[in-house]
Amino acid sequence: MSKLTLQQLMWQRILILDGAMGTMIQQANLTADDFGGEALDGCNEMLVLTRPDVIRSIHEQYLEAGADIVETNTFGATAIVLSEYDIPEKAREINLAAAAIAREAADKYSTPDKPRFVAGAMGPTTKTLSVTGGVTFDELVDSYYEQALALIDGGVDALLLETSQDTLNVKAGSIGIRKAFAAAGRELPVMISGTIEPMGTTLAGQNIESFYISLEHLNPISIGLNCATGPEFMRDHIRTLSEIAKSAVSCYPNAGLPDENGHYHESPASLATKMAAFAEQGWLNIAGGCCGTTPAHIRALAETLAKYEPRKRRGEHPPAVSGIETVYIEKDNRPYMVGERTNVLGSRKFKRLIAEGKYEEAAEIARAQVKNGAHVIDVCLQDPDRDEMTDMKRFLELVVKKVKVPLVIDTTDPKVIDVALTYSQGKAIINSINLEDGEEKFEKVVPLIHKYGAAAVVGTIDERGQAITREDKLAVAKRSYELLTGKYGMKPEDIIFDPLVFPVGTGDEQYIGSAKETIEGIRLIKEAMPECQTILGISNVSFGLPEAGREVLNSVFLYECTKAGLDYAIVNTEKLERYASIPEEERRLAEALIYDTNDETLAAFVAAFRDKKVAKKEKAANLPLEERLASYVVEGTKEGLIPDLDEALTKYSPLEIINGPLMKGMEEVGRLFNNNELIVAEVLQSAEVMKASVAYLEPFMEKNETSVKGKIILATVKGDVHDIGKNLVEIILSNNGYQIINLGIKVPPEQLIEAYRAEKADAIGLSGLLVKSAQQMVVTAQDLRNAGIDVPILVGGAALTRKFTKTRIAPEYDGLVLYAKDAMDGLDIANKLMDREQRSLLEREHAEAMAAIASGAEEKTALPKQTRAVRSNISQDAPVFVPPDFERHVLRDVPISHIVPYVNMQMLLGHHLGVRGKVEQLLQEGDPKTVELKETVDEILREANANGIIRAHAMYRFSRRNRRATTFSCMIRPIIRRC
Repeated sequence: MSKLTLQQLMWQRILILDGAMGTMIQQANLTADDFGGEALDGCNEMLVLTRPDVIRSIHEQYLEAGADIVETNTFGATAIVLSEYDIPEKAREINLAAAAIAREAADKYSTPDKPRFVAGAMGPTTKTLSVTGGVTFDELVDSYYEQALALIDGGVDALLLETSQDTLNVKAGSIGIRKAFAAAGRELPVMISGTIEPMGTTLAGQNIESFYISLEHLNPISIGLNCATGPEFMRDHIRTLSEIAKSAVSCYPNAGLPDENGHYHESPASLATKMAAFAEQGWLNIAGGCCGTTPAHIRALAETLAKYEPRKRRGEHPPAVSGIETVYIEKDNRPYMVGERTNVLGSRKFKRLIAEGKYEEAAEIARAQVKNGAHVIDVCLQDPDRDEMTDMKRFLELVVKKVKVPLVIDTTDPKVIDVALTYSQGKAIINSINLEDGEEKFEKVVPLIHKYGAAAVVGTIDERGQAITREDKLAVAKRSYELLTGKYGMKPEDIIFDPLVFPVGTGDEQYIGSAKETIEGIRLIKEAMPECQTILGISNVSFGLPEAGREVLNSVFLYECTKAGLDYAIVNTEKLERYASIPEEERRLAEALIYDTNDETLAAFVAAFRDKKVAKKEKAANLPLEERLASYVVEGTKEGLIPDLDEALTKYSPLEIINGPLMKGMEEVGRLFNNNELIVAEVLQSAEVMKASVAYLEPFMEKNETSVKGKIILATVKGDVHDIGKNLVEIILSNNGYQIINLGIKVPPEQLIEAYRAEKADAIGLSGLLVKSAQQMVVTAQDLRNAGIDVPILVGGAALTRKFTKTRIAPEYDGLVLYAKDAMDGLDIANKLMDREQRSLLEREHAEAMAAIASGAEEKTALPKQTRAVRSNISQDAPVFVPPDFERHVLRDVPISHIVPYVNMQMLLGHHLGVRGKVEQLLQEGDPKTVELKETVDEILREANANGIIRAHAMYRFSRRNRRATTFSCMIRPIIRRC
């Protein structure tokens, strides 16, 4: 029977990696002479030449303890590190000797049932490209090449890039390794292990998601974490990695955190118990130890983890690009904005700053774009009068320190692309490649994509020129797709098609109707190749038109493209007109020009905007104060906000302003977003206005209590950046006698645990807007419970419900978990928790609810008799009616009397107005509060019908139920407005 490979075994059982080399060397009590003299004292790698017996003994102790994999003693054996001891020339000799010693030990203990492996250890060196500098990318490549080649020649089974603190160093290492593979004529598996500091990121600033996305293209057999901390601080990172990594997952932590003397105190049993908790969750394929661990730790790990199955499920994630931060391309958040102002071909200001050598100021333009909603930054320095390579180097070395978002490297020169990608820690986007010269651009650029890890914009251009019709766009895209995924090995999710758009106002006959063709081209490309993304330079459509008209046309065109499936929009985020704010007539003119381009529609559009100035809407000044305040939020503008807040303070209290007009504005923002009339970036701008308003009003709030009622920790959960609701809760609670510790956004469980242990709070509040945040609250509750924390948790957020809280979050926690529907409800719950009697009541209700869930009695209702086996008496010959269209339709002013019979009183009175229990039963029993509330609702509905105090609108749209479109469904969304 042939020996199983490392790749095969790690999916059959959890493999055990050895422990610390340095710790064991320290225990050997060596002298300077053992290292080769005073000058080399502390150079552990030299021991493979001067005291090979010591290193062999350490390997054998770990193998005896149960290690499946031992690492060579070559952590710092690159020429760059050895130069600090003035022995760079010994790099190859040391690596060869180290590999031979480890190989000999592994072979001695290897059996057919338990083969042993050698991993060639390749540390991060003492330099980091993104943080410390002091080394070039090419110098790192050369140094790693020399080390890798020697380790391969020495007989290792795999190469391990470990303790990685900067993905640029890892990329340099991977390139050196590939060069070594070519020189040796064979390839070995590559393993990667990063280091996340206690602050939650690598030294260079990336979290675990960005670390993985940036290196996924290397296809390592395993990726994981080591060093920096003990296992408890790695829990959330390993869990996240297990969810997204397609490779095996490894974890070899320190024996806890060191004390002030550098000693580690995590016992073998304790380390094994904590690692077993990871294995129990199915997160691990490889486990071992780093600093402070010994053969005793490895023996405990081997014995304990033998009881658990390895991680079986390979992870997955949406298409993604990254800088320091990751951007996942998800349907619900389209379009993702690509800032276009750091482009010498599109921005006069940026071009001037580059020409004047003011790179620092130029980089600030990128920062401003991110602040205004750009998810990605396009960088183009193709000024024909300047040296593009020099400008790209000087600009990128500054901009990567100012923005965390992914970069688009916008150039046609493969050499510039090659150099530019050495500045990006993350997974950048290359703009662009096409078939204009056949496959030439593919041949030159795709190897760089594989080399550094990147996505690529692929233009719908071939040897015939730019594709104009939808059919041609699709045909070029399909041909490009087949070549790139087949011949050139690109992943479909890394292909971003640019269907191209042409100006509608030039009068050029070949471009008449091209805007509509582009919209339909996007739709066809997304339908044919759904794994791929699409991108478009939006402002091209309006080139040559009056400036005020350009903003309107760009916004309407973006809206139509997004409906068709556009993923990325290249725009000036500072000048994008809000679709929802465009007057109906202007919108109609733009739509006519886009969908029916001719001399008449062009003339009408130009005439409407010829003399119009680009200005902020003045209509707000004519509105009543309350409507003006709401409009600031809806429009996402702060211009005029503060004076109006001052005026409002003369009439209302701060909380009345927040809960009144400002919240109405946010509700309208939510409605527009749900109707696809606002994009995510615009919603965030509205949120910033709300945040600024609340911050301004806060000093005017009166403290209702002089003494502190209690201490509460607030946090927006990991993965969520929304904090408007949480901050409002903070203001209300702090102004009602509570001390608040606000941990901010994207807070991982371990940060909450650390904060609780430091603050000993009376309660913890978790907030989150996104759907995935509800699930993250479940995970957070689990981690808090595992940490022995049981103080009450208050949860709230747009995607959260009372039922989810009770059935999904509460069972995962040992303390109270309480749902707060809004900030005032949160205050009410907090007050009850601080009252002994009220708290006892909450605890009793909670215990009863948990008992009901545990017994399976929770909300069980009799199911109707199944009828699926009974054939319907409807004739199968009845025609399937085809809907007239698939567009959105709005019904205005539907009579209230027509709606009342369909009102769900259980939902209205129970879910929204707080009645507990079955409403119909309570009404039948004559429950006073329910009867009174029902009468109030009935009276409002009667008045609404008689006097029109409520106006009801609705939106409906037909949609295909399947690809063949033989069945259809209709979705109706009600829109109720109080006049």
